[in-house]
Amino acid sequence: MASKQQSSRSRQRRRRYTAAEREAVLGEVAELGVVGAAEKHGVPQSCVSRWGTKARQAKGGRRRGARQGVLREAGDGAKPALATQPAVAVKAPSGPVAVPRRAARAYTPSQRALVLEDAKKDGVTAAAKQHGVSRFTIYEWQRKLAKAAVGQGPSPTSGPAPAEIESQRDQEILNEWKRHPGLGPSQIRNQLRRQGVKVSVHTTRQVMEEAGYRPPKVKREPHDQRYEAVRPNQLWHLDFVHRHINRANTFTLILIDDHSRFVVGHGVDEAERSETVLRTFEEAIARHGRPEQVMHDKGGAFWSWRGISRFTALLVELGIDQIPAEHKEWNGKVEVFNANLHKEFFDTQRYYDVAEMRRRLATHLEWYNHARTHHALGGLLVPADRYYGRVEQVLARIEAGAGRDPSDGAELRDRCLELFKVTSRAGAPEVWLLGQKLLGTAAGTQGVPGARPNSAG
Repeated sequence: MASKQQSSRSRQRRRRYTAAEREAVLGEVAELGVVGAAEKHGVPQSCVSRWGTKARQAKGGRRRGARQGVLREAGDGAKPALATQPAVAVKAPSGPVAVPRRAARAYTPSQRALVLEDAKKDGVTAAAKQHGVSRFTIYEWQRKLAKAAVGQGPSPTSGPAPAEIESQRDQEILNEWKRHPGLGPSQIRNQLRRQGVKVSVHTTRQVMEEAGYRPPKVKREPHDQRYEAVRPNQLWHLDFVHRHINRANTFTLILIDDHSRFVVGHGVDEAERSETVLRTFEEAIARHGRPEQVMHDKGGAFWSWRGISRFTALLVELGIDQIPAEHKEWNGKVEVFNANLHKEFFDTQRYYDVAEMRRRLATHLEWYNHARTHHALGGLLVPADRYYGRVEQVLARIEAGAGRDPSDGAELRDRCLELFKVTSRAGAPEVWLLGQKLLGTAAGTQGVPGARPNSAG
């Protein structure tokens, strides 16, 4: 009888927590966790866990009776002290306390082994406090370790060896380089980063050099003048690439968008002819819309020193500004693309005839637009990301570790075209409809070197 009275008195001496105290403890759970909040306020861990569960249930709309309120006020699972005490209903806290869920922490095999060693030496509770690990997690690791000792599952303290991880990393680098032998170390690193594989440029270069890679000797002339269009189809660059295919002269015409580096069109001919320029340019307009300006060198297929060339007459008819590049740096974006085309396409394999080169060139340009990362776009984006306006979605997916989406190659019917716009150039308003200027003065080319006004106002 005396023992029963003693246990009853011990239950009465249990600490009671007010609603404000519970809210203060639960407010620390999001930052410190259940174990940290319990240690900071001197509250049992089981109480904090129970309060969090009840708070989430209250948020879901569950109601509690007056007796449950008394039990919460009394403490962790405590019963009323005397049966003669009236059941006083305690109001729940004003507004449910939301306990956000934290992401589960991942432990390496070496960290698990250290925790288990300390648990064996000092006890599970001491090891949990020392390393900030839940006691239940340590018990689960101990059970898995005991099963692994008798061959009934993997051990929590074992994992892939560092040599295996490095071998897998090197294999991914070499596989990507084998698929695209014209790419350099930084470009290979960017391709892997877009797929969710993180590796440094230094490591990539070491692995490639061990496999036979030799960096090219390129002399670059520094220049500090740079410009870039602010939207797609504002400025297109045109240029020819000369290459011999089995003793046959080929001239590949490239049309590239300045804002996104997207190849909007290409054509192959045996000479630099104006017919190729007109046909390729009209096909690009039919497929991607009309540009506002075009820039090219003063080659005979684009420009006429006497009179008006056929290409200039077409641009005047369409209302497109023509900018002949006085220096090669003005047309530098397409010049750099042509150099990369030699390195990544023409120099990587042999083509038996021009027809085979045409087929593979189309495939290469499709890969360039939709799968090849570009340094000028930040190293993670491909030209299609900026041209089709999906930069934010792609960057968010890459940063989340999701890797490349197979649907990155957007179809034309999914692209949103700007059919009507009102702009202001040099203080004069302009109205455009379907790429044709309906109202406005002669189109100036502010900010672009060598700009020439359009005669068709």
